[in-house]
Amino acid sequence: MKKTLYFHPDQASALNDFSQQLLRFIKKTKKDSQTLVLVCIGTDRATGDCLGPLVGHYLEQQLSSRLPFIFGNLSHPVHAANLTETLTNIQDGIPSPYIIVIDACLGTPGHVGYVTLSNHALHPGKGVNKSLPSFGQIAITGIVDCFGEENYSIIQSTRLHQVVHLATFIANGIEKVFSI
Repeated sequence: MKKTLYFHPDQASALNDFSQQLLRFIKKTKKDSQTLVLVCIGTDRATGDCLGPLVGHYLEQQLSSRLPFIFGNLSHPVHAANLTETLTNIQDGIPSPYIIVIDACLGTPGHVGYVTLSNHALHPGKGVNKSLPSFGQIAITGIVDCFGEENYSIIQSTRLHQVVHLATFIANGIEKVFSI
């Protein structure tokens, strides 16, 4: 059953709840034979879209010995232009990958500032009308701003504070799961 959960980083138990639910999703669906891979989507050239690379950057600094397969960071982002190639490299080079994908997204005004956790594939680029492949066993998104008539402009002008706040929460939650 597909499930999407919402977490607000400012709520007292949100980080613990997020980490526990992420661990439940992994334990329920990942086989021992699968290799855990994180794909952090986005670019550092658009404020609202740098959430994924920020998470990748933070996690590489903290967990590279425990999570050796992290794709997408500030120096080597995974974005629309190289996503298909990155996914091909993962499929060809990593035995039985189990992918957790992390990306920024736009949402309704009431959901801005939330993090979502889903036990199904992500459809990257949907908010800016890009046709990219859906992938991942688990999807994590940070809702960085509101949908609007000009989503591309919105993602360009999103406040960096909002993005960093969400990226830090996501990275801390993932770190909590894999520091055990």
